Amino acid sequence: MPILAAYMVPHPPLIVPAVGRGSEAQIRPTIDAYTRVAQEIATLAPDTVIVSSPHALMYADYFHISPGSSARGSFARFGAGDVRFHETYDTELVKTAERLAGEQDFPAGTLGAREPELDHGTMVPLWFLRQYYTDYRLVRVGLSGLPLADHYAMGRLLRRAVEETGRRAVFIASGDLSHKLQEHGPYGFAPQGPEYDRRIMDVCSRAAFGELFDFREDFCSRAAECGHRSFVMMAGALDGLAVKALQLSHQDVTGVGYGICTFTPGEPDDSRRFLDQRREKLRSALAVRREADPYVDLAWRSLESYVLDRRILDVPAGLPAGLTERRAGAFVSLHRHGQLRGCIGTIAPTEDSLAREIIRNAVSAAARDPRFDPVRPEELADLDVSVDVLGEPEDIDSPAELDVKRYGVIVRQGARRGLLLPDLEGVDTVEQQVAIARQKAGIGPGEKVSLQRFQVVRHH
Repeated sequence: MPILAAYMVPHPPLIVPAVGRGSEAQIRPTIDAYTRVAQEIATLAPDTVIVSSPHALMYADYFHISPGSSARGSFARFGAGDVRFHETYDTELVKTAERLAGEQDFPAGTLGAREPELDHGTMVPLWFLRQYYTDYRLVRVGLSGLPLADHYAMGRLLRRAVEETGRRAVFIASGDLSHKLQEHGPYGFAPQGPEYDRRIMDVCSRAAFGELFDFREDFCSRAAECGHRSFVMMAGALDGLAVKALQLSHQDVTGVGYGICTFTPGEPDDSRRFLDQRREKLRSALAVRREADPYVDLAWRSLESYVLDRRILDVPAGLPAGLTERRAGAFVSLHRHGQLRGCIGTIAPTEDSLAREIIRNAVSAAARDPRFDPVRPEELADLDVSVDVLGEPEDIDSPAELDVKRYGVIVRQGARRGLLLPDLEGVDTVEQQVAIARQKAGIGPGEKVSLQRFQVVRHH
């Protein structure tokens, strides 16, 4: 059985009368809409309520699902300790979701710290619901620092768990909108604030969930939004279904945006498999880039061979002589949605050809960069790949002989050595370049170093 319905709701504690003490009257349209949502859920009589909350336990690279059998909470930190909750978890659905995540090698489950109390992002919607309905079990899911595509995939995984267990379930995506809507508000004003609210309410009122991926991370950050990843996870739970959307309210009187929409799923609709469509679009774009440059194409072939088949690629036939007859150091860099996902390279050649150097370093960038987990198969479509081929390093006497856009730098102090490539985003001065290379080598700012510079041919 698929998700019965889904809801986009805010979570201001002041909306609870014992917390607001009358100030909640200023958001009466939000209260009325919330009441309507609670009454609708009560009519549906779900077995399970799934809540995605920005204030539940959050990890950078993992989705935390409610562990244990139950949880308690109260609004004590908001001056209303008498408003208490004791929620029973749907342990079977949680176990099913955790098993599915394990089968897919997807970073989700009940590992990590146990949350001692329910968070207000979960309790506010439950406070409304419990006025009309209490015969449910809860599944609480935290967000993560992973990209939006992973939040959508997490929603799809929860939907599969619902279908396998046969639960009648509703999904509540808890999240405020922008916190930067009014100069008098607690967080001040930013022009991205009203723009975020306008865009998100437009997208959600049309159930145009594919457009949720078009919100850039820097835009969301400047808007100080709270719930975007929660809404994306909810959208994933409705993947491949026709959806009837209804906007009930939107307010910004406190300087924080509160939006409420309801989503009623219908028949299967393959045109609404938004994550698959996005990945296919990326694959097409990547194929064009791969065909344009044999160095990048070789790195891609190596990535696919190892990530999909755990096989080190043999040097393919028909490569240009510059790849098969030359030896050189090379770096392979992976980016995902603009964020670094892995970068490994060699200063000097370690293989008998540049082709083998690229093949080996592509594998290392995907699987052996200590800063990141290994690249998963489902991430391949989202990667951007670049290859930097290093020229011979040459000794220099001072930083004055460097050019941050033209030359990379190698700093040495005894056995310690640090390298930084040229023309990197956010590295604008020679002083920054040398300082970062020192830091990578564990060389202090006051220690004397020898310097080398090198040029790079970048393929992307």
